Amino acid sequence: MPSLKAIRKRIASVKSTQKITRAMKLVAAAKLRRAQENILAARPYAVKLHELISELALRADFEDHPLLAHREPHRVLLVVMTSDRGMCGAFNTNILRTAEKYLRENKANHEQIDLSVVGRKGRDYLRHRHYEMKSTFPGLDIPGALEESKQIADGIIEDFLGDNLDMVYLLYNEFKSAMSQKITVEQLLPIVPLELDDGGAAIDFVYEPDKQTLLETVMPMYVHVEVYRAALESMASEFGARMTAMENATNNASDMIGALTLQFNKARQAAITKELLDIVGGAEALK
Repeated sequence: MPSLKAIRKRIASVKSTQKITRAMKLVAAAKLRRAQENILAARPYAVKLHELISELALRADFEDHPLLAHREPHRVLLVVMTSDRGMCGAFNTNILRTAEKYLRENKANHEQIDLSVVGRKGRDYLRHRHYEMKSTFPGLDIPGALEESKQIADGIIEDFLGDNLDMVYLLYNEFKSAMSQKITVEQLLPIVPLELDDGGAAIDFVYEPDKQTLLETVMPMYVHVEVYRAALESMASEFGARMTAMENATNNASDMIGALTLQFNKARQAAITKELLDIVGGAEALK
């Protein structure tokens, strides 16, 4: 059995760890509230814009705007969104396993699959396994998420317009709740046209000021908004996963402290009993 000093030292160590996990849980909870507010505010706008673009894609073609081009998917880009930091449960692991599964299952379907990785955890994981990455970005945080996601989107648009890409997918954790995130693989480009329920022909819109000007404004905006929304979803999921992981760690520390305290009390009682037996034995020997 460990000595009383060793048990006391371990209890102090676990209590110190518990303070850290409790503090990390509170920080993650505060960031989660802010991220949740952002994603709930951005979702309705992103959904309506997606519906609008889907309807435009139904009525327009490549000649109207190059981002509407549908080509044979020879060159595909997969944008993988992870975090810079760990301590968030299986948040990064699930995303990266899904990325590897996508690469295995689609390797034969495309001539080339490029990886664009957001977050240090994803970059290090894929580099360690010798995957080539076309581009890497630091993990996104709330203050700079808009500018950083715009930078990612601009690179995607440039490559797609330059015929360097035929198809783009976003891989991220969609935020459901602090306890639940859903891994999502979403096609960003080319835009999937809206399907009519009756299967009939679509009636074109009346454009103001004109069709070309509208498409040149809305099409890049759509890519920016979709990447930004995915970034917000990923950040909210990360904070939710970290808050849950730290809460579990804090609870586990409490259980461990209770078990160690019981072990300490038993060891102390055994030591006291042994000392009493030694005293009684010595007294008996003097008789």
